[in-house]
Amino acid sequence: MSEARIRSSREGRVAIVTLDRPEARNALDVAMLDRLPELLRELAQDEGVACIVLTGAGEAFCAGGDVRGLGDRAPAPAAGDPGASAGPPRAAEGVALRRLADRIDRWAQASVLLHEMPLPTLAAVNGTAAGAGMGLALACDLRIGCEHSRFITSFARIAMSGDFGGSHLLTQLVGTAKARELYFLSEPVSAEEALRLGLLNWQVPAAELAARSLAIAERLACLPAATQAAMKANLNASVGVRLRDVVRLEADAMARTSTSPEAAQAAAAFFASRRS
Repeated sequence: MSEARIRSSREGRVAIVTLDRPEARNALDVAMLDRLPELLRELAQDEGVACIVLTGAGEAFCAGGDVRGLGDRAPAPAAGDPGASAGPPRAAEGVALRRLADRIDRWAQASVLLHEMPLPTLAAVNGTAAGAGMGLALACDLRIGCEHSRFITSFARIAMSGDFGGSHLLTQLVGTAKARELYFLSEPVSAEEALRLGLLNWQVPAAELAARSLAIAERLACLPAATQAAMKANLNASVGVRLRDVVRLEADAMARTSTSPEAAQAAAAFFASRRS
């Protein structure tokens, strides 16, 4: 497996996690998808960390999952799995889809961790946050952006249903009608509109984004750990539905839609349009 393109650095008690694949607009490949939840768990358990900032290298925050080859993502059933070599094709297909849904659910725990860990998280949205990248940004407690920030659900464009908690988080932030509009139509949201809708808490000039992000994170890090944990737990409890439950529901649907012929065709068309 290739090395995960994720950097982690410290500024005092603030941990800065940088998605570092700028040539691909920080799209999440398998190595990054595997590593990000692990890294977030490590930081959440580190007593020297009191706040986490998530950002992207270069000119994008995160373009989502690397959709090339998504139609081939369903892993083959292991030899010991029911339906792996015997039984009707539908049984084997069901096993493969469940295995894929489990992988998506495991990857999407990055959003659950950002949302539920007992310390504040801040997304510094330096550019486009699309698909799973948008889900990661929305999973953070707070978001700061600049004139280059842009949000887009993206999934409808590639005939997939969505993951990383986006359906839950977006609905909580902007309401059911606007969330449905943004999912079904997949129109981009500018920084100004994101600020108005509440997707961004602050918008600052791009040249000031890193410094302002760190200043906010340092203020958050000054809160006592018990206060951080209790406050965040109270705020999350007020929502009602747990993000982790929605993430699993999304993973099951994403496994089905991402392996459909329509998704393969849409992905091919998407990359053809990017090259033209």
